[in-house]
Amino acid sequence: MFTLEHRWYTVQTTSGHENKVQRLIQRKIDMDTAAPEDRLVRQALVPTEQVVEIKNGKKVTVEKKIYPGYVLVDMVASQDTLHEISGIQGVIKFVGKEKDPTPLREDEVRRLLGVTDSADDSPLKEEIPFLIGQAVAITEGPFADFNGTVEEVLSDKGKVRVSVSLFGRPTSVELDYLQLRGY
Repeated sequence: MFTLEHRWYTVQTTSGHENKVQRLIQRKIDMDTAAPEDRLVRQALVPTEQVVEIKNGKKVTVEKKIYPGYVLVDMVASQDTLHEISGIQGVIKFVGKEKDPTPLREDEVRRLLGVTDSADDSPLKEEIPFLIGQAVAITEGPFADFNGTVEEVLSDKGKVRVSVSLFGRPTSVELDYLQLRGY
């Protein structure tokens, strides 16, 4: 099933080689002597987002791949382009049925491109390193030196609800995740 229109396709890559594959595809695009509007392969993209993580007890903003192991390619799906992209070192296969790659839906493309285009406008997503049921120690605040169990992770607020024992009774407290240390 080949089409003569540009569509976005997903290419599975060797884990950790997404940026290398994207650069190799981009190099092929740059070497194409056709006019930009006539090129069969137009763009390769590794969708990323900015997230806040804790490193050495400090909040650090890092760029994280949305879909590790995958590269998105804007191209015309012809036998030549499929063969050319599949032959790039680090490419495993196109995502789809057998030998026919499945193009992404328009709403998926808009959402993915919106994520990369508006990453500077949207608030950073904080990655909270705790799981429900995990034992934690409270390191700061009025409950410092208490131990508890994570009841709920409120990632939109950067908070964690922890159950601690006060006077022999379980009590739920909401704390900033920086005030906690996991076991």
